[in-house]
Order: sequence, then C-alpha cells, then structure tokens
Amino acid sequence: MTSSPRASTFLIEEGLDSGPVFGTVTEQVRFDDTSGDLLDRLSRSGARLLAATMDGIESGQLEPRRQPADGVSLAPKINVEDARVDWQAPALRVDRLVRGCTPAPGAWTLFRGERLKLGPVRLAVGRAELAPGEIAVAKNTVRVGTGSHEVELGEVQPQGKKRMAAGDWARGSRLEPGERLG
Repeated sequence: MTSSPRASTFLIEEGLDSGPVFGTVTEQVRFDDTSGDLLDRLSRSGARLLAATMDGIESGQLEPRRQPADGVSLAPKINVEDARVDWQAPALRVDRLVRGCTPAPGAWTLFRGERLKLGPVRLAVGRAELAPGEIAVAKNTVRVGTGSHEVELGEVQPQGKKRMAAGDWARGSRLEPGERLG
C-alpha cells in the first residue's frame, strides 16, 4: 500500500510521535521529486498547518484526536552506505534510490576507486545495450546500464570537486570504452 507523505501537528507525549493529532497535511510524490523537493513542499504546507492549528487551539475550535496504534512502523535513518547505487538493480529502483537520497545523504557510486555523487537520473528510452554499471557517452549525454534499462546521468560530483553536468564530467575524465561505475 502506498501512502502520501504527511506532516502533522500533535500534542507531545512521552512516546515517539504518539500524541493526539490536531491536523494533518499530505503531499503527493511527483514523478521527478527528490526527497529535498518533497521536504520543501511539506515544510511550507506544514508551516501553514501549524499557524492554523495554533489559531484553532486559541479559539477553542480545535480538539486533538487520538492516533490509532495499529499500523505504526518506524523508518530507520538512511545512512551513507544505504545511498550506494547497485547498478545490478532495475533502472526504476536506481532512479528512486537517487531521488530518495537527494540531497542527503547523497546517492553515490565508485568511479576509478573514488566516490562519485549522483544527482537525479532520468530513465533512458530504448532498449538496454549497456551492461550494469557500464558507461556510454554521446555528445552531452552520459548513459549507464542497470539491471533492466539504461539511465541518463544528470549531475555528478567527483570527490573533492563541485557538482557538474555529467557530460562535462565525462569529457574531463576521458572515459575509456567499457569503463564502469561500481
């Protein structure tokens, strides 16, 4: 079951996020959202919710409602190792991992033994011709093979350098045929 991310206002109790709720707002996850995009939208709609909640409490028109205890789950914090791209995974999974880890902790892979951070990727159109992790450069596009289809890199950040367009990175790296990300 899929649910939309939400922000809630609630009374603080001893348990983790367990107090009675005053109000909730939800945001739909868009196809091209990163976690940063979603957090930005939730912070703006959450701020409006907070102001409305405070007004409702002050006027006496808002009553908190107990949260159901069923269906509660905890999501562990994503660490840097969780953000490493597995090129054997299907393209959609790679896309979602990169978007879910952007901007933090930042999706990454290895290139020539050094960490390469990845910005959002795009699912490439057409049949897969590249092996998982194999890189192909054409004019201003950089494609990488996955376990299903190719993805096109957007921005990358080599270790110790600034973010840049993947095409600029590829030209500067002087890629050899058959090189791979790992």
